[in-house]
Amino acid sequence: MAAVPAVAAVCCAGAAGWLIGGRSDAGQRRRARELIGGAPGRPVWWWRRWWRAGRRGLGRMGRETWCLPVGIGLGVLGASVVPVLASVAAAFAVRRRLAARGAERERDRRAAAVIALCAAVAGELRAGQQPDRALLATGAPGLGPEGAALLAAARYGGDVPRSLRRVARLPGAEGLTGVAACWQVAVQGGAGLARGLERIAAGLRARRDQQEELRAQLAGPRATALMLALLPVAGLAMGGALGADPLRVLLHTPAGWGCLVIGGLLEWAGVAWTARIVAEAGGETSGEGSAR
Repeated sequence: MAAVPAVAAVCCAGAAGWLIGGRSDAGQRRRARELIGGAPGRPVWWWRRWWRAGRRGLGRMGRETWCLPVGIGLGVLGASVVPVLASVAAAFAVRRRLAARGAERERDRRAAAVIALCAAVAGELRAGQQPDRALLATGAPGLGPEGAALLAAARYGGDVPRSLRRVARLPGAEGLTGVAACWQVAVQGGAGLARGLERIAAGLRARRDQQEELRAQLAGPRATALMLALLPVAGLAMGGALGADPLRVLLHTPAGWGCLVIGGLLEWAGVAWTARIVAEAGGETSGEGSAR
């Protein structure tokens, strides 16, 4: 019980240090502008400086860190350190989930860039450009440093198929493996590259549409699973509103500890089961799209 105020005090001290650091950084920038001859800015009240520094600090914080204040608040209300420890574990889980979602968005963005690249190169080839010049004309947007290496290979007469296969190792850019094969056949055998790229782009679009349709179909089960996962929280809030004091029962009685452990295990099992079902459905659909 005594550890909860200590943890809260440490968090408050850290937030204050963050705000003071932001304030000192702002003061250093203002003094630097004055030294180089710039006109001093308008006077800003201290509370505005603190407000701006706080907004910058919150912007740098990840969304997973909001689990910590919630856990500290529940720990203070329940006079126990268990919610604080649970919030730390929840912060790591939320961070992992957010990282997975970010990687998924990056993969989708890269897949869209591959489709756009195939269509653009095919259009340049239809207009009469040579393959290397057509690739340079597109600029390979959305592929990052690997795209710059690909353009360098096309500009200086390097091994373009090899560079394409290197970029295809990135998540979401697997379609460039087919582009590399078409490129190599077109250079060695004189086959039409534009038609092959158009077929690859059409196949990648069909696969992307299939994945988007799958996500739309799985949105309902995911929302249902989230609602069921949040029902215990709603039950605790309802019990607290009725005056039953569920936090005291869960955190300070042996029966409550048992209910908390069993309920947490069942909650974890339900979420993991739902996530596995969704992942298997997505994997089966991706496998069908790849086979096609």
